[in-house]
Amino acid sequence: MSENGEEKLLAVARHIAKTLGHNNNMADDILQIFSNFDGRFSKENLSEKVVDADPRACAALDHSLKTLDRRISHYVSSDRPIWADSADAAAFLDTVDDVVAAVAEWNHLAGDKSVGALLIRAEEMLQHAMFRLEDEFRSLMERGGESFDLTRPYRSGESTENLPFDSEEEEDEEIDDQARNGEHEDQIPVAMPVTDYDIVIDALPSGTINDLHEIAKRMVAGGFGKECSHVYSSCRREFLEESLSRLGLQKLSIEDVHKMSWQDLEDEIERWIKASNVALKILFPSERRLCDRVFFGFSSAADFSFMEVCRGSTIQLLNFADAVAIGSRSPERLFRILDLFETLRDLIPEFESLFCDQYSVSLRNEAITIWKRLGEAIRGIFMELENLIRRDPAKSAVPGGGLHPITRYVMNYLRAACRSRQTLEQVFEDYGHPLKEYPKLDDRVAHSSSLSVQMDWIMELLESNLEAKSKIYKDPALCYVFLMNNGRYIVQKSKDSELGTLLGDDWIRKHTAKVRQYHVHYQRSSWNKVLGILKLDSNGPVPPNAVAKSMKEKLKSFNMLFEDICRVQSSWFVFDEQLREEIRISLEKILLPAYGNFIGRFQSVPELGKHADKYIKYGTEGIEARLNDLFQGSSGSTGSRK
Repeated sequence: MSENGEEKLLAVARHIAKTLGHNNNMADDILQIFSNFDGRFSKENLSEKVVDADPRACAALDHSLKTLDRRISHYVSSDRPIWADSADAAAFLDTVDDVVAAVAEWNHLAGDKSVGALLIRAEEMLQHAMFRLEDEFRSLMERGGESFDLTRPYRSGESTENLPFDSEEEEDEEIDDQARNGEHEDQIPVAMPVTDYDIVIDALPSGTINDLHEIAKRMVAGGFGKECSHVYSSCRREFLEESLSRLGLQKLSIEDVHKMSWQDLEDEIERWIKASNVALKILFPSERRLCDRVFFGFSSAADFSFMEVCRGSTIQLLNFADAVAIGSRSPERLFRILDLFETLRDLIPEFESLFCDQYSVSLRNEAITIWKRLGEAIRGIFMELENLIRRDPAKSAVPGGGLHPITRYVMNYLRAACRSRQTLEQVFEDYGHPLKEYPKLDDRVAHSSSLSVQMDWIMELLESNLEAKSKIYKDPALCYVFLMNNGRYIVQKSKDSELGTLLGDDWIRKHTAKVRQYHVHYQRSSWNKVLGILKLDSNGPVPPNAVAKSMKEKLKSFNMLFEDICRVQSSWFVFDEQLREEIRISLEKILLPAYGNFIGRFQSVPELGKHADKYIKYGTEGIEARLNDLFQGSSGSTGSRK
């Protein structure tokens, strides 16, 4: 090692001892350790308490700093942007490099009074240079950072780097057009729909990015890395905010969201879904790419800057989803909240890849938390649906035993909800299905998915509610028509759908059988008395006159009861044509043979003779015609079959 180099090494050792030693004794101990390590660090060589710098070297440093000061002052005082001329920019960066190098080279001799004073001057010069670099950095960001034009379509895989930036002339023409069209000058254009997310945004020209990188490199080296990141993030943050505005997204507080009408909120959710996809798949990845290029070689500065750029926009997106999640649990909100849940779920991989460093990981964690909170909201909506069914009062009967609105609402709701079966299964599987929550369900629970159990439980609640409502009807036959109608509707809506798949074939068979049982109960309660009248007596010999009288009374009773039943039940309603036909056929099968036998016997009574036909009001065709008129319903009882 040369003499000059060895002196520098000894000076460093003295500086370390002086810095770490809180008193002379500690400093001596440190020097002793050095001397044991290397003979060159002997006590004799290191014993000087103060190291005096070479006066000639100090003079050279002073001369060098004066030269650098003149060069820096020339650029710092200039009103003209330094980066307007590439030669000036390169010269200024060289000057900054020289100042940084000088400070680094002489810093170990800062304890020397003369050197210390010179270093203070150098630090002041460096600070002035950094301030000017900061201004130049901001100017480059603003000049090059035209907002990405989401109002025009881009082709798949297209980069925006080579797209021409708007000239001032074109901008003036655009402003004139807006004025002629009556558009407000600060109105933000609305973006065109984005259908392909394979787009790369180079919001700054490549040359500008290189210039920014060179400036960032000097500012980080000069200890101004945070200031550089601040300028960078403030400029890019404005770009993101404007881009989200162009996508139609508003800045809304939680209170604003909760005050919105449902129609307005639905529209806002639709805009949020589009904006979130564009932000996480196009805007944020492009910002990450730009950060990495500007702060290449300084990963910590790149991570910090990226977080600062995206934090506000990310929080805006997440706060909206959170406001919806903690808002009303009204059942009609399910489908839009499912959309939010699915969108955020599908974007979690983007959150995980973009926000994985120490500065932004909290944003990823917040996204996952709000996604789970949306899942809780979905479960809460199903709980509210259960409460809605429980609270639906059994006050007034549906005319004619037709479909109850609660049946139609719940079945169409569940059928629509189960179109998102995979999502719902994901939501419910996370939380399981404690048996105590489903007291009426049997061991099916142990072998079913959580969503299947949830659907089964809702169906149990609906059936219990309908059974309570059926008791309003005073006529038992009408009670069974009501249960038949609603049971048939439930089975039909369950078949050939995801809902039916969740409930299972056994459930559908069981409830189909239950509808048939209601049919049997209706038939018995309505027509057993009629069949009893038509039943022929076989109690042994009866006087002929008594037989004739009995037969005439039976026929008269039949006619009266049959007409009364047909009159009443023609106003009842069976919504399903097939079910109505099944009831008619079953009635014909039990009624026509019995009636035919009775009329045959009636006509064979000798005492009635030729006058028998005048007592017979209905032939077989007449009976069939009256049965065909059953369950046509009145205008108030038909309802909707949908």
